[in-house]
Amino acid sequence: MDDIRQACVPLDRDRFLRQLLGYLSESLQQVAGLDQAEGLVSIVGQKMGDEFNAHYRQALQLNRLDTNQIAAVLVDLKQRIEGDFFLIHVDEQQIVLGNRRCPFGKAVEGRPALCMMTSNVFGVITAENNGYARVDIQKAIANGDSQCRVVVNLKAGQSGAGREYFPADE
Repeated sequence: MDDIRQACVPLDRDRFLRQLLGYLSESLQQVAGLDQAEGLVSIVGQKMGDEFNAHYRQALQLNRLDTNQIAAVLVDLKQRIEGDFFLIHVDEQQIVLGNRRCPFGKAVEGRPALCMMTSNVFGVITAENNGYARVDIQKAIANGDSQCRVVVNLKAGQSGAGREYFPADE
Protein backbone atom coordinates (compact mmCIF):
# COMPACT_ATOMS: atom_id res chain seq x y z
CA MET A 1 0.00 0.00 0.00
CA ASP A 2 2.91 2.38 0.62
CA ASP A 3 3.85 1.96 -3.03
CA ILE A 4 0.55 3.48 -4.07
CA ARG A 5 1.12 6.63 -2.00
CA GLN A 6 4.58 6.99 -3.57
CA ALA A 7 3.33 6.54 -7.14
CA CYS A 8 3.81 9.57 -9.37
CA VAL A 9 0.16 10.26 -10.18
CA PRO A 10 -0.58 13.80 -11.41
CA LEU A 11 -3.41 14.40 -8.97
CA ASP A 12 -3.96 16.96 -6.25
CA ARG A 13 -6.97 18.95 -5.09
CA ASP A 14 -6.36 21.88 -7.43
CA ARG A 15 -5.96 19.68 -10.50
CA PHE A 16 -8.99 17.62 -9.49
CA LEU A 17 -11.21 20.71 -9.09
CA ARG A 18 -10.04 22.24 -12.38
CA GLN A 19 -10.73 19.00 -14.22
CA LEU A 20 -14.08 18.65 -12.50
CA LEU A 21 -15.13 22.15 -13.58
CA GLY A 22 -13.83 21.54 -17.08
CA TYR A 23 -15.72 18.29 -17.49
CA LEU A 24 -18.89 19.80 -15.98
CA SER A 25 -18.69 22.71 -18.40
CA GLU A 26 -18.00 20.40 -21.34
CA SER A 27 -20.94 18.16 -20.37
CA LEU A 28 -23.25 21.16 -20.05
CA GLN A 29 -22.15 22.43 -23.45
CA GLN A 30 -22.72 19.02 -25.07
CA VAL A 31 -26.05 18.25 -23.41
CA ALA A 32 -27.68 21.67 -23.10
CA GLY A 33 -25.78 23.67 -25.71
CA LEU A 34 -23.36 26.56 -25.33
CA ASP A 35 -26.03 29.20 -24.58
CA GLN A 36 -27.59 27.18 -21.76
CA ALA A 37 -24.18 26.23 -20.36
CA GLU A 38 -23.16 29.89 -20.34
CA GLY A 39 -26.41 30.74 -18.57
CA LEU A 40 -25.79 28.21 -15.82
CA VAL A 41 -22.19 29.32 -15.33
CA SER A 42 -23.47 32.92 -15.24
CA ILE A 43 -25.61 32.16 -12.20
CA VAL A 44 -22.54 30.93 -10.31
CA GLY A 45 -20.50 33.91 -11.55
CA GLN A 46 -23.15 36.32 -10.26
CA LYS A 47 -22.95 34.83 -6.76
CA MET A 48 -19.16 34.81 -6.78
CA GLY A 49 -19.03 38.39 -8.08
CA ASP A 50 -21.31 39.54 -5.25
CA GLU A 51 -19.14 37.76 -2.70
CA PHE A 52 -15.82 39.03 -4.09
CA ASN A 53 -17.16 42.58 -4.29
CA ALA A 54 -18.23 42.46 -0.64
CA HIS A 55 -14.84 41.05 0.42
CA TYR A 56 -12.85 43.73 -1.40
CA ARG A 57 -15.05 46.58 -0.17
CA GLN A 58 -14.78 45.33 3.39
CA ALA A 59 -11.01 44.78 3.19
CA LEU A 60 -10.51 48.26 1.70
CA GLN A 61 -13.12 49.78 4.05
CA LEU A 62 -14.96 51.39 1.15
CA ASN A 63 -18.64 51.59 0.25
CA ARG A 64 -17.81 52.01 -3.42
CA LEU A 65 -14.77 51.44 -5.61
CA ASP A 66 -13.71 54.07 -8.15
CA THR A 67 -12.69 53.13 -11.70
CA ASN A 68 -9.00 52.65 -10.91
CA GLN A 69 -9.84 50.58 -7.84
CA ILE A 70 -12.24 48.43 -9.87
CA ALA A 71 -9.49 47.77 -12.42
CA ALA A 72 -7.01 46.90 -9.65
CA VAL A 73 -9.53 44.55 -8.00
CA LEU A 74 -10.27 42.74 -11.28
CA VAL A 75 -6.56 42.11 -11.86
CA ASP A 76 -5.89 41.19 -8.23
CA LEU A 77 -8.68 38.65 -7.91
CA LYS A 78 -7.62 36.83 -11.07
CA GLN A 79 -3.98 36.83 -9.97
CA ARG A 80 -4.99 35.39 -6.58
CA ILE A 81 -6.50 32.39 -8.37
CA GLU A 82 -3.43 31.95 -10.56
CA GLY A 83 -4.58 33.74 -13.68
CA ASP A 84 -2.13 36.11 -15.33
CA PHE A 85 -4.42 39.07 -15.91
CA PHE A 86 -2.90 42.50 -16.47
CA LEU A 87 -4.21 45.99 -17.11
CA ILE A 88 -3.85 47.27 -20.67
CA HIS A 89 -5.83 50.49 -20.35
CA VAL A 90 -8.23 52.28 -18.02
CA ASP A 91 -10.15 55.53 -18.43
CA GLU A 92 -13.65 56.83 -17.71
CA GLN A 93 -15.05 54.87 -20.68
CA GLN A 94 -13.55 51.42 -20.25
CA ILE A 95 -11.17 49.03 -18.57
CA VAL A 96 -9.17 46.80 -20.93
CA LEU A 97 -7.48 43.70 -19.54
CA GLY A 98 -5.26 41.01 -20.98
CA ASN A 99 -4.54 37.54 -19.70
CA ARG A 100 -1.71 35.15 -20.48
CA ARG A 101 -2.81 32.23 -18.25
CA CYS A 102 -6.34 31.11 -17.42
CA PRO A 103 -7.07 30.24 -13.78
CA PHE A 104 -8.77 27.08 -15.07
CA GLY A 105 -5.55 25.99 -16.76
CA LYS A 106 -5.88 23.53 -19.64
CA ALA A 107 -9.38 22.65 -18.42
CA VAL A 108 -10.70 25.78 -20.17
CA GLU A 109 -9.57 24.77 -23.66
CA GLY A 110 -12.61 24.18 -25.85
CA ARG A 111 -14.96 25.14 -23.00
CA PRO A 112 -15.89 28.79 -23.58
CA ALA A 113 -18.84 28.54 -21.20
CA LEU A 114 -16.28 28.87 -18.40
CA CYS A 115 -15.50 32.38 -19.68
CA MET A 116 -18.90 33.40 -18.34
CA MET A 117 -17.36 33.17 -14.89
CA THR A 118 -14.96 35.98 -15.82
CA SER A 119 -17.68 37.98 -17.57
CA ASN A 120 -20.07 37.77 -14.63
CA VAL A 121 -17.54 38.36 -11.87
CA PHE A 122 -16.12 41.39 -13.73
CA GLY A 123 -19.60 42.61 -14.70
CA VAL A 124 -21.06 42.31 -11.21
CA ILE A 125 -18.15 44.01 -9.46
CA THR A 126 -18.06 46.82 -12.01
CA ALA A 127 -21.83 47.39 -12.12
CA GLU A 128 -22.17 47.36 -8.33
CA ASN A 129 -19.53 50.07 -8.04
CA ASN A 130 -19.98 51.98 -11.28
CA GLY A 131 -23.73 51.62 -11.87
CA TYR A 132 -23.29 49.79 -15.18
CA ALA A 133 -20.95 47.45 -17.06
CA ARG A 134 -20.82 45.75 -20.43
CA VAL A 135 -18.21 43.00 -20.62
CA ASP A 136 -16.89 41.92 -23.99
CA ILE A 137 -14.50 38.97 -24.06
CA GLN A 138 -12.85 39.72 -27.38
CA LYS A 139 -10.23 36.96 -27.22
CA ALA A 140 -10.22 33.86 -25.06
CA ILE A 141 -7.78 31.04 -24.39
CA ALA A 142 -10.89 28.82 -24.23
CA ASN A 143 -11.46 29.55 -27.92
CA GLY A 144 -7.88 28.78 -28.91
CA ASP A 145 -6.49 32.33 -28.71
CA SER A 146 -3.00 32.66 -27.23
CA GLN A 147 -4.25 35.27 -24.73
CA CYS A 148 -7.51 36.70 -23.47
CA ARG A 149 -8.61 40.28 -24.06
CA VAL A 150 -11.50 41.55 -21.96
CA VAL A 151 -13.06 44.99 -22.40
CA VAL A 152 -15.26 46.29 -19.59
CA ASN A 153 -17.28 49.24 -20.85
CA LEU A 154 -18.33 51.66 -18.12
CA LYS A 155 -20.92 53.83 -19.88
CA ALA A 156 -24.46 52.75 -20.81
CA GLY A 157 -25.95 53.59 -24.19
CA GLN A 158 -22.90 52.89 -26.30
CA SER A 159 -23.17 50.24 -28.98
CA GLY A 160 -20.93 47.23 -28.95
CA ALA A 161 -20.65 43.55 -28.22
CA GLY A 162 -20.74 41.96 -24.80
CA ARG A 163 -23.09 41.33 -21.90
CA GLU A 164 -24.62 44.14 -19.92
CA TYR A 165 -24.68 44.23 -16.13
CA PHE A 166 -26.60 46.47 -13.76
CA PRO A 167 -26.51 46.86 -9.98
CA ALA A 168 -28.67 44.36 -8.11
CA ASP A 169 -30.95 47.08 -6.73
CA GLU A 170 -32.00 48.31 -10.19
